Formats: sequence, C-alpha cells, structure tokens
Amino acid sequence: MNGSLYKRGQTYYIDYRLNGKRYRESTNTTKRREAELILDSRKREIREARRPEIKNTVNNCKLAELAQEYLKWTERQRVHKTKKIWVKQLVEVFGNLYVKDLNPRVIEQWQSVRLKYNKPSTVNRLTGCLKHMINKGVQWEMASEVALKLVRMVKPLEENNRRLRFLIIEECKTLIDCCAPHLKPIVTVALHTGMRRGEILGLKWKQVDLNHGFILLDTTKNGERKEIPIDDTLQEMFSEMPHSIESLYVFTDRDGNPYKSIKHSFRTALRKAGIHDFRFHDLRHTFASHLVMAGVDLVSVKDLLGHKSLTMTLRYAHLASGHKRKAVNTLDSLLQKGQGVSDCDHVVTKTFQNSLQ
Repeated sequence: MNGSLYKRGQTYYIDYRLNGKRYRESTNTTKRREAELILDSRKREIREARRPEIKNTVNNCKLAELAQEYLKWTERQRVHKTKKIWVKQLVEVFGNLYVKDLNPRVIEQWQSVRLKYNKPSTVNRLTGCLKHMINKGVQWEMASEVALKLVRMVKPLEENNRRLRFLIIEECKTLIDCCAPHLKPIVTVALHTGMRRGEILGLKWKQVDLNHGFILLDTTKNGERKEIPIDDTLQEMFSEMPHSIESLYVFTDRDGNPYKSIKHSFRTALRKAGIHDFRFHDLRHTFASHLVMAGVDLVSVKDLLGHKSLTMTLRYAHLASGHKRKAVNTLDSLLQKGQGVSDCDHVVTKTFQNSLQ
C-alpha cells in the first residue's frame, strides 16, 4: 500500500489507496511526526488483514477491554489496589475509545481538564498507568506498536515536589506527648526510622530483629529489601510492647487486627500539639531533614530512606549548608578517635535519633 500526508489548514490528513479505492482520513493532529505514525498504523493494519485474529484484537480493541485484562494482571502485583483506582478513572474517560485512536492530542486535552482538579504529580501517575497498560497490550497483542509510540509521545508534566515540611525537635516531643496510647509507638517509629505509614502499619513481628538491632522490610516502595537500624529508644519500646501470639502484626487494635487508618487520631494529636499544615508523611521528611542538618551525608540518608536514586534525596541538600562546619568537626572527632568508615556511618545516623530521647 502506498500512502502520503497532506495538510488541510493546520491538520494533517493521510491519503492512500486500497483495492483500487482512494481513502482520505484526518489524523486529528497538527504534528507531522504523529501523522506519520498514524499513516504507518494504517499500512500495518492492511498488512495484517490476512490475520483476522490479530486484526480483531489489535485494531478493534477498546480501552475498557484492555483494562479488564490489565486489572487481572495487576492482581499479582503489590500495587493492585492503587492501580485499580487509576484504571477505573481512565476507563471512565477513555473506555469507549479504541486503543488505536488514542493519540497525544486526546490525552493532552484530558490532562488539561484534570489539572483543574488535580496536581501535576497525580495526572502524571494516571498518564503513566495508561502508558503501562498499552505497553502490556502490545505484549498481549491487544494494542499495536504504533499506538504505544503515540501514547509515549505525551511528555510528563512538570511537578512541583518542593514541599518540605518538618518539625523541630521540640515539636517532635510535643507531638509524641499528645498522641493517643495506640498512636504514640507508631509516630515514634516514624520519627526514629523514616518509615512510610503503610510500612509501619503493615509491620510484622518477624520483621523486627531485636537481637541484631534492625527492622527488615522485604518489599519497599522501590521493590527492594531494606534493613533499618533500631536505636535504643525503639529497642526499649519494642521490648516492652505486648506481643500477642495470635497476631502477626506489631500495631493492632483490641481484636488483634492491624490498623487500616490512623488519620483521625493523628489529626487529633496534631490539634492538641498546635501543629498545622502537617501530614503523616512529613514525619519521614522530619527524620531525613534532621539527619542532614546533623551532618549525615546524602548517600547515607538515601540508603536509610530507601530511595532508588539520589535525585529524590537531593531535596534535602539545602539543609546541609548551615551545618557543614559541624559535619566537618564531627568527622574530625571520629577520625581522632580512630573510628573506621562503617563506625562513622553508624554514629552520624544516631545523631538525630538520640536528640529525640
């Protein structure tokens, strides 16, 4: 099949012949590269016409159909619940569209509407889910390579992730004092380890190794195992906590079930402590911020937080500027005492943890 592109106004059209008949079709795009991909898609459809089983799936598959298969696949994934929410929102918008009809123009128009109600980061997560869904569709022969190329042309929105709210040491102590009995150990773990809320609420006793002094997270957000050191405060706290044989989890309600939500009790504690504009995740920022201000290097902070790359940790870099002299003096003191590199890492990590005691 031969085909060509031409413009009518600002929009590109494709012109091709099939079985002696001429066809003209709008690409609904003003970008030549996108139009070329659509023309390639039509050529491929005709080449595959002799394979009806492929034609019927790749070219006539709606996003809603692909979404059903995708959700079945995500059931085996740790992020199934989150993906289920995202996919539902995508199907509400694109469900009746054929996958082959998705293009940057359609997706970017949807993004513009979503930005009126959501942050760029949220829209990026949804767009990323859409791209991943179509990528799996190609593997399952439910979407074409051309469809995937078109969707991948949508660039991520610029995100403003500069929020860095953290508590000073006095506020940390006040917050802990204002926590309800069941919440106090949860907040204490967050402040002393930087663990995420989900990691803490899902913590099991078998992950707490008091003999060797660490918490083992089998699956973190970035999919890797992580050992988190336990300081003296947590050693004592875990040792004194009631350990029900019937429950696998560390933090449980009266029936031995893990807490599903602590939102209400955490808000109550914040109100009593007089702390405003603060989220539970900011306890993680508090942990990291004070480590950096105490002179801990960013690579060590990265490892403690479980960041996959140093890029995420660099948001704390500016906090080190006023504490460089203290960091240098700390290193000098350690070297004079003859401590090795591994000892240095252990000591500086304890700096913030000890300040909370």
